[in-house]
Amino acid sequence: MPGDPLFLTTAIEAVVRAGELQLASLGHEIRVDKKGTIDLVTEVDLAVEHMFRDLVADRFPDHQVLAEELGGSAAAPPGPCWVFDPIDGTTNYAHGLPIFCASLALEIDGVAQIAAIYDPNRRELFTAERGGGAFLNGLPLRVSSARTLVDAMLVTGFPYDVHGRIGEIVGLFGAFVSRARAVRRLGSAAIDLCYVAAGRLDGFWESDLKPWDIAGGALVVAEAGGRVTNMEGAPFTSRGR
Repeated sequence: MPGDPLFLTTAIEAVVRAGELQLASLGHEIRVDKKGTIDLVTEVDLAVEHMFRDLVADRFPDHQVLAEELGGSAAAPPGPCWVFDPIDGTTNYAHGLPIFCASLALEIDGVAQIAAIYDPNRRELFTAERGGGAFLNGLPLRVSSARTLVDAMLVTGFPYDVHGRIGEIVGLFGAFVSRARAVRRLGSAAIDLCYVAAGRLDGFWESDLKPWDIAGGALVVAEAGGRVTNMEGAPFTSRGR
């Protein structure tokens, strides 16, 4: 099952179609609602997710879906489960800032086997298959050779409860700023991870991510030769911390 070529074909089709929907409404007046104080959802998030769920239901009716807006199994289910973020970087998107993507992973028994992430603004398609490498528009990816923080440009994001944890979050941010060459914050964890896989950035950290934020990007990094762990340095799982 993990080697079925239709899985990757479907993943690529899904994220490219998602990107087309994203761009069609970018810069236009769209409905934006709040899921929390600073956590946004747009009508485009919902339209993209419905498109994706319909695609999976048509091709793989026995597969499960876990996606940001309409949910799914919080625990890793047995068998195939598509983990999807219709717009990773929704806040950027809602403000017209062109740093966002569609992010997708196919997990089987809780382990990502396929990943596809598409940045429609730059027409960059990042893909990975477990044991088969990571690619950008068909060309192989490799993480950077940086081995020390002083030589590294890092990237991070802030959790949605940052207002209640400002001391902790800013303290950790400051610790890295004081040791690394530079730190960036782009607003899309999936793009952050893909840029690490491409060697454009040297490392990434962020706490309290959801499976749809990181499942695809983590596989791209791992297949590009990077090391992916949780915040304590233990082996990574998409349902971990």
